[in-house]
Amino acid sequence: MKKAQYRSIKLDLHGVILLDKPTGMSSNKALQQVKGQFHARKAGHTGSLDPLATGLLPICFGQATKVAEYFLNSHKKYSTVIRLGQTTDTLDADGELLETRSVDFSDQQLDDALEQFRGPIQQVPPMFSALKKNGQPLYKLARKGEIVERAPRDMTVHSLLAERIDEAHLKLDVHCSSGFYIRSLAHDLGQVLGCGAHVKTLRRTHIKSISVEDALSLDDINEATLESVLLPIDSLLQGFPQLEISDSQATSLLEGRMTNAGGLKTDGIARLYRQNGELFGVGEVLPSGVLKSHKKFVTS
Repeated sequence: MKKAQYRSIKLDLHGVILLDKPTGMSSNKALQQVKGQFHARKAGHTGSLDPLATGLLPICFGQATKVAEYFLNSHKKYSTVIRLGQTTDTLDADGELLETRSVDFSDQQLDDALEQFRGPIQQVPPMFSALKKNGQPLYKLARKGEIVERAPRDMTVHSLLAERIDEAHLKLDVHCSSGFYIRSLAHDLGQVLGCGAHVKTLRRTHIKSISVEDALSLDDINEATLESVLLPIDSLLQGFPQLEISDSQATSLLEGRMTNAGGLKTDGIARLYRQNGELFGVGEVLPSGVLKSHKKFVTS
């Protein structure tokens, strides 16, 4: 077989690799690098990180891409260092410096400011973001110097802890809802403190119960075999309850029909397994007592 032909072969892989994304690289570039290394036919990730950011980026292959939506809408944890006294156009250290101000606030003023960002809040997303206005990504408009009105969005900050590193730097540990912008938090906090601020470093440490401590660097992945790094699809679903379904129930669901739950019960979404232990899909038992499938994982 010619070398060019070999390179064009794509493999139907199914599973997930937990990547610890390096700084200075877009999430898509990291995805394409891992996808290309293992010649995967289909791959996706569970939510972008800014190029400046590092941390947890699950790479899903094949049937595992069906799980991504459950993580796009999941709560996450971040650790960030913000630079006080400076604002930038992108709200992080990759942007152009806009303003420098003195930093002068007490511990009590900091505590009072932080309290404004805990619990249910409304957050205005940054101009430099992938959100769209009339079909146009905001970051493209921002690069042209355009600023458009962005509607505030309902968010939840489950916890927000701060540690003063020095006069110019503050470390924040944030547990927040999906769609939350740490860059906006840094900027808004800086405005409340009267000195301005932007994100200097950012690291995603958790998505739901999955930790970056279980993730691998690109170098680790480059040196590894596929078998040693590819996790099963249900490794991303451990937070969901588990149900065992019969062969007849599986047949009905595969045919696109809901089926009698036969005494099975769920409180929302659950993992569905065949009697031989094979992951079948994701579904739920409706109040009417029927079993409905949301996702089916067919890998052969």
